[in-house]
Amino acid sequence: MTRYEEVATVLRERIEHGIYRVGDRLPSIRAVCQELDVSISTVQEAYRQLMDVALIESRPKSGYFVLPSRVPSVLPSVSRPAQRPLDISQWDQVLELVATQRDDVRLLLGRGIPNFEYETLRPLSKILAGLHRSNDLHGFNYDKLSGSPELRQQVARLAIASGCLLHPDDIMVTTGCQEALSIALRTLTQPGDVVAVDSPSFYGTMQILKANGLKALEIPTDPQTGISLEALELALEQWPIRAIQVTPTYNNPLGYTMPEARKRALFQLAQRFDVAIIEDDIYGDLSFSLPRPRTVKSFDDDGRVMLCSGFSKTVGPGLRVGWLAPGRYRDQALHMKYVSTGASATLPQLAVAEFVAKGHYERHLRYATRQYQRQRDIMISWVQRYFPKGAGISYPQGSFLLWVELPAAVDCVRLNQRLAQRAIHVAPGSLFSASGKFRQCLRLNYAFTLTPAIEDAVRTVGEIATEMVEEAQAHEVVL
Repeated sequence: MTRYEEVATVLRERIEHGIYRVGDRLPSIRAVCQELDVSISTVQEAYRQLMDVALIESRPKSGYFVLPSRVPSVLPSVSRPAQRPLDISQWDQVLELVATQRDDVRLLLGRGIPNFEYETLRPLSKILAGLHRSNDLHGFNYDKLSGSPELRQQVARLAIASGCLLHPDDIMVTTGCQEALSIALRTLTQPGDVVAVDSPSFYGTMQILKANGLKALEIPTDPQTGISLEALELALEQWPIRAIQVTPTYNNPLGYTMPEARKRALFQLAQRFDVAIIEDDIYGDLSFSLPRPRTVKSFDDDGRVMLCSGFSKTVGPGLRVGWLAPGRYRDQALHMKYVSTGASATLPQLAVAEFVAKGHYERHLRYATRQYQRQRDIMISWVQRYFPKGAGISYPQGSFLLWVELPAAVDCVRLNQRLAQRAIHVAPGSLFSASGKFRQCLRLNYAFTLTPAIEDAVRTVGEIATEMVEEAQAHEVVL
């Protein structure tokens, strides 16, 4: 055995015995050199060997970290939705999910909110406090219908990282990304129209379709590469689709990011059929590596992509600061903004603009994404340990949401009912489908610090899911 293999063996044994746990940062190369009395090149080669077998990973400017015992070997299945436009259901379940922000629910494992307790957000609190204390009453007045010029300037600057060259006048501020999506859909459609969506798809968007009398045509979606362009092309040939709505970067809930070539091909497909794209990029800034992925909007040379985003998933949902780049539909979108909420609240816009302009936003993203990546690995290790064997698990490269596909015997709506007795709540997969599919799936959030209490809750979810599988097997034996 060579010297670097001996070092790799020592480190491997420490990982296997739990001295270094999933998500932990390993000692620096210099520290290992001093402890084991070896050269820098020996430790570097040992770490390379451990990376080759997916025990650890290197993170730029951060060091080496322990991966889950195994990167998910089973991903969720490629979806196979109904091949016809559908009316939206599931509002009762969505209402139940959004109404569970109450004291009697101890652990909301399925919520879609970021960690807003990080110290890196403290400057934003100070900025807000300063704006409230100032004698300048501008923050109490209506701002422009399109939003604060200061904020739009900062959004245009941030958009460069996603490949978009936007002028501040190309952007309109909205009351959260949800309003941006709503404005985009109402701008492009009339009641009865058909909208193509990925499957599963964000339930908030699905409920906008429902509220506006629209039909969803769910397109088969791969957990790694996203919406099937082949199936979408067939659908465009067969149905009068008015818009394509996708979340191609760190998708909610499936976690995929469309490869850049497929994003370009998606735009070209929309161009060929002369249909608009509504792109939800709300998670795009939460990339675990740099540069962050390009948007579909970055390929848009004729204004047909309406790009929706905001700060709800990166900073905090309570600020209600979103934005829309409506492209060629700007005039119609401004009208829809006027008749829905008018100008958005001024103070949060000014605060976020200053937070970004002073560099606090980038520092916060760097810190938050490091934590989210580590916590993704921990959550995956818990799911692998406690959930029924063979569960399909997503492997997002950004954001803070995990999609889990359980055996068909597990109905996650009924699972949630059992969990309610333990004051635990997950997001059942049926929320993310027009027809209530994906009942064997659920969404988990790993944004907040993963405490022993959260691990116990995940273990409880797995135990009850396993009981449901065993009950189904016992029933089959009896029959």
